[in-house]
Amino acid sequence: MSEDSKKSTSNGWDKEQMDKIDELRRLLGPLREKLSIYCSDASIARYLRARNWNVKKATKMLKDTLKWRLEYKPEEIRWDEVAREAETGKIYRSNYADKHGRTVLVMRPRCQNTKSTKSQMRYLVYCMENAIMNLPQSKEEMVWLIDFNGYNLSNFSVKLTRETAHVLQEHYPERLGIAILYNPPTFFEPFWTLVKPFLEPKTANKVKFVYADDPNTMKIMEDLFDLDQIESAFGGKDNEGFDVNKYAERMREDDKRMPSFWARGHASYGEAAHQPLLPTGFSFNPTKSKLDSDVSDEKSGQVFISRG
Repeated sequence: MSEDSKKSTSNGWDKEQMDKIDELRRLLGPLREKLSIYCSDASIARYLRARNWNVKKATKMLKDTLKWRLEYKPEEIRWDEVAREAETGKIYRSNYADKHGRTVLVMRPRCQNTKSTKSQMRYLVYCMENAIMNLPQSKEEMVWLIDFNGYNLSNFSVKLTRETAHVLQEHYPERLGIAILYNPPTFFEPFWTLVKPFLEPKTANKVKFVYADDPNTMKIMEDLFDLDQIESAFGGKDNEGFDVNKYAERMREDDKRMPSFWARGHASYGEAAHQPLLPTGFSFNPTKSKLDSDVSDEKSGQVFISRG
């Protein structure tokens, strides 16, 4: 590799990486506005990192996400649609960040209050979109703080675990900075052995076990958080706890911000993409590219942009 190819751009990518970002963008072709915003240089780089900078594999992964976003419309989910799932505080965005300024999602598996995997996934996606919208401009990753106090085997669902791993890894790559598993029970080790194969090695390595009675692991919490801010359940000093009514107010305010977030793009996705936009009414299938013969012979890889 030449010295010129190693030089970093203003965004931190070297010339070779920037060339791969541009190559992937060309393979995608023109996109409608929201997808164009989503496919910023930063987003494309996340997909490339998730596939070790393999352009063919990253292109297929990103096309699958674009198809999913067109059908699932995650940015259009609103609080009132998922409020029932949130009542027990099983997942919520905290009102504090870690010491690096990253958004924190608190998860409490014992607080599962519904049976529908479809509804549970809908709420998880809502939480992910909200967490991304609230990331500082310089951050791409978030923190998951998972409270296992009171967790038992009745809380475990193989189906939900599998679907969660799939959606997070395939459609939100490189979004996890660290996951803290706080006070997992003794029987959790075989559970973790079962779950781990669903995860990419890079993701699995971001999972940290922390025990309240182990000073060595508690140092992870001290290094990561201001203990004055975090909940007492995690060894902090905040005794207020989760209040669904107050949280609903926060989320409804965030819902009002979501349209403008997508209208202008955001640093969490990156500057608005510089590929050409399609006018409303056009329809196309970006898998009809020279890449198709190599990596996209599956129907699931097709992305259609329809009228409206």
